[in-house]
Amino acid sequence: MSLDRRRFVLRSATAGAVSLMGFGCSRHKPTPERGRPDVDPAGETPARGKTTIGVALLGLGDYATNQLAPALQKTQHCKLAGIVTGTPEKVPVWQRQYGIPDENVYHYDTMAELARNDAIDVVYVVVPTALHARYAIRAAEAGKHVWCEKPMAMNVAECQSIIDACRQNGVKLSIGYRMQHEPNTQTVMRFAEERPYGAITEVRALAGYRGSGGTGWRFQRAMGGGALYDMGVYCINAIRYAVGEEPVRVVRAEQTTTRPELFGDVDETTEFELEFASGLVAYGRTSVGELINELRVECARGSYYLEPMQAYTGVRGATSDGKALDAPIESQQAQQMDDDARSILEDRPVMVPGEEGLADVRIVEAILECARTRAPVDLQAS
Repeated sequence: MSLDRRRFVLRSATAGAVSLMGFGCSRHKPTPERGRPDVDPAGETPARGKTTIGVALLGLGDYATNQLAPALQKTQHCKLAGIVTGTPEKVPVWQRQYGIPDENVYHYDTMAELARNDAIDVVYVVVPTALHARYAIRAAEAGKHVWCEKPMAMNVAECQSIIDACRQNGVKLSIGYRMQHEPNTQTVMRFAEERPYGAITEVRALAGYRGSGGTGWRFQRAMGGGALYDMGVYCINAIRYAVGEEPVRVVRAEQTTTRPELFGDVDETTEFELEFASGLVAYGRTSVGELINELRVECARGSYYLEPMQAYTGVRGATSDGKALDAPIESQQAQQMDDDARSILEDRPVMVPGEEGLADVRIVEAILECARTRAPVDLQAS
């Protein structure tokens, strides 16, 4: 039986006062024992005795609807167990399609009740970037592991607050960088460690699409819209994993908008250069005004590339000596969620922790400062 709309609205209204507080400012933080009965007080929260992880999707927009929910049906170690939404009209649709029981349906303001639901192990935060910290922290305080979409948050302080909340509540935190779970990308990451073509001399990462503007959150600066937040983290993360080192400085950055009537509040295109301690300067370009999608790495004794480098399917490339980078994968999202589920089931470190998301957001903030001041920004001081 689908959840009655009036009861859903009543549940949300009962906890309405919570939404007036700032993120992470609930009146008390449940101890891990209160959050879940199977918590190990000395460490993180393994799903003891389980072989499958129950996942609740928080935010039922396009990505959750068309990518994550279908991908969960292809996983070996996950189950779509619940939903968290502020839109009552979506509830019966999701219940019919995925068999979600009434007791696993939550409003954003009733998330504290998750602490009493052992069917849900993970909350996957898939709302606009400006809301990530608020709901990731609420999920952690309810004793649930947190999977958070990228970019991790709006700024370094918010990223750190998510990391702190997960650590304090004994739950794992994974950031949704699906590319790091993709086999051809993993080959590029391995090349960064092994240097089979010698020293890296040049890196270019481009990511963008031709957008037509609009009024949604992706076109609102305060919500995390614009090219740099929306697509730029693909370039930043790709540069970091292609080099295998952390940049020390943003040496140049520029944000432009050629269609102000469509992108009046956000950047349409951002380009930047990141300098590394070795002297290497990597170039990134991200846009919602042009279709670009590639990663190219030049080395002393050869080169390699991925094009596309961050599409949902068909990531492929080659090396200068003729090796194809075209390992197949059925679903990047399914692989990502299975990898993260195994980390919980086996109680081992996650592949892409919160510190990885924080590192990219630190660079985003430095790029913004560099574009504003027209002066290089040291990342250690940003």
